[in-house]
Amino acid sequence: MTRVLMLVAASVAIATAVSAVEAPDLPADLKINQIQVLGTHNSYHAAVDPHILTMMDAKLPSMGKIVGSLPEAARRQFLIDHPNDVTFSQALDYSHPSLTEQLDLGVRGLEIDVNPDPVGGAYGDPAAYRILRAQGVADLLPFDPATVAAPGLKVLHMPDVDFRSTCPTFRSCIAEIRAWSDRHRGHVPIFVMVEAKVKSFPILPGSKPAPPFTPETYDEIDHTILEGFPRERIITPDDVRGNYPTLEAAVLAGAWPSLAQSRGKVMFLLMTATGHDGAAAYLIGHPGLKGRVAFMDSQPGQAHAAFILDDNAVARGPEIRDEVKRGYFVRTRSDIETYEARVNDMSRATATFASGGQIVSTDYEKPGASPGGNYVVSLPTGFAARCNPLSAPNCGR
Repeated sequence: MTRVLMLVAASVAIATAVSAVEAPDLPADLKINQIQVLGTHNSYHAAVDPHILTMMDAKLPSMGKIVGSLPEAARRQFLIDHPNDVTFSQALDYSHPSLTEQLDLGVRGLEIDVNPDPVGGAYGDPAAYRILRAQGVADLLPFDPATVAAPGLKVLHMPDVDFRSTCPTFRSCIAEIRAWSDRHRGHVPIFVMVEAKVKSFPILPGSKPAPPFTPETYDEIDHTILEGFPRERIITPDDVRGNYPTLEAAVLAGAWPSLAQSRGKVMFLLMTATGHDGAAAYLIGHPGLKGRVAFMDSQPGQAHAAFILDDNAVARGPEIRDEVKRGYFVRTRSDIETYEARVNDMSRATATFASGGQIVSTDYEKPGASPGGNYVVSLPTGFAARCNPLSAPNCGR
């Protein structure tokens, strides 16, 4: 009897833990743009070798020095994207656990950077490690070229400098997400942001330009996703558009699927670091994203407008609140380039949650990961999702 009671208690505890993470108390008819989830920035990111950080600080100025040399219009935009004066090493001094562990923690917004590699091996001999080994440095952090040898999209932040990843290929990242999703079929939908690395900046001796992004590369993104997930488990632009003339018309009419319809599914959001139209080639042959797998970073007024990347809720809080109230899906950030974690300042996180951005991304989803060990970001409820404070302020009451 004691053993039976122990098994029952364990089962109840496990069920309670799972249901608590997945926030089952949210109304089933709540639309997915009426929830808010925690996301991570560069979710695949493994630690950069300290020797590289030191080397790059000697080569590159801090953000404050860069902004001081820019013309006024460029300076304003730079300060939105890079609001704090941090060094190169500080900006890159963060890492995440595996995608699996993040999902177990309740993260439902992931960000994956994809880099073209149609032939294979384009990222297997990083210039920074080549330079450091020539200088006699032997205690470098592990990097296995074999993991990036085959053709296919690679997952890394900056070729030759910031190249270590917990899932080094897009295919392996998708497979890991799929495996977790299969084990948790009632989960809050997972929103996967895919950053197309459309520009590379060779900044070290011996660096080579990365292979270019082409229309075929965008097709490869879709094909890789569809190899990993069955179509019926993906929320696509066509699903939201329905019979509306444009995707934006559907979004403004509130045609997003409900949370109940979306549990156990994934939604992909394509973006670049070069502005809202940086991935415009994704529209070639697919006007308004017809037939495409991913939504695309956009601006109000565009036929494909549904997802908006608007990362600075301190500088652009009114704009984000307006976007959310109108029905768009917004990603914004609770901390930028490690600054807030270094000074243990939660004001940006507070403003970001209050903005209503549906995905609030952080580099510090896990206790103890910040430079001082005290800065950690989580949804105020502690669950995997909550009612959106802007688009669903009265739900659950």
